[in-house]
Amino acid sequence: MKTALVTGAASGLGYELALLLAKDAFKLILVDVDAENLEKTKTEIVQNFNIEVVALVKDLSLPSIAQDIIDDIDNTPIDVLINNAGFGLFGSFSETDWERESAMLHVHILTTTHLTKLVLEGMIKRGSGQILNMSSLAAFQPGPLMSIYYASKSFMLSFSEAIANELKGTGVTVTALCPGPTKTSFQNTVSENTCDNKIKFNMACAKEVALYGYKAMIKGKTYAIPGRFNKLLATIPRFISRNAATTIVRRIQAKNRED
Repeated sequence: MKTALVTGAASGLGYELALLLAKDAFKLILVDVDAENLEKTKTEIVQNFNIEVVALVKDLSLPSIAQDIIDDIDNTPIDVLINNAGFGLFGSFSETDWERESAMLHVHILTTTHLTKLVLEGMIKRGSGQILNMSSLAAFQPGPLMSIYYASKSFMLSFSEAIANELKGTGVTVTALCPGPTKTSFQNTVSENTCDNKIKFNMACAKEVALYGYKAMIKGKTYAIPGRFNKLLATIPRFISRNAATTIVRRIQAKNRED
């Protein structure tokens, strides 16, 4: 039986991706900081799919947490790694909370990159493996009022594309999933749990986005952008100046949170 490791698996896209893996009879290692919902997800999957599920309650913003995860699973070979965990934060960089931003950078960049590195050696030795990294439509341009989030997702896209190229011929593939706004718990945390600053424009369904990304991973695509409108938005920065693209994003961000 093959094994898949999913971070941020207690809700949203991580939950939906875990269900897709369960349908394909993977043994699952599910990681999330939300202990209550993680246990509910584990129970649901075990009851419905009769597969082995390991639930690890981990704070991915902590240094060296990736190594802790690998140690806890006793170096179990990972056939599929889905780096899904993440959150957003809205506001001007000069005014936002550094502790929250530091945690975001650890979750989106340091932990994701380290976990990827830790599982890659085994995948390469076995000549097979699939990695799905959660990037975003935000990766294609700067994002005023969510500067750290946009920048971290840009890193994840660039990193994924680069190592996907390095891994050609090894049997290991890396896919960056770049969805636009998606209806998940992310929307409840993007503005530190206030109710007035939530993205409402061009909202997608988590189940559909997860399936799109899952299929792209299975096919070994380097990146995947769900939705025709999102594909169009991703190309706009190629045809206008970076200053203009940044200004447009600023207006969209502000408007979405006024509506």
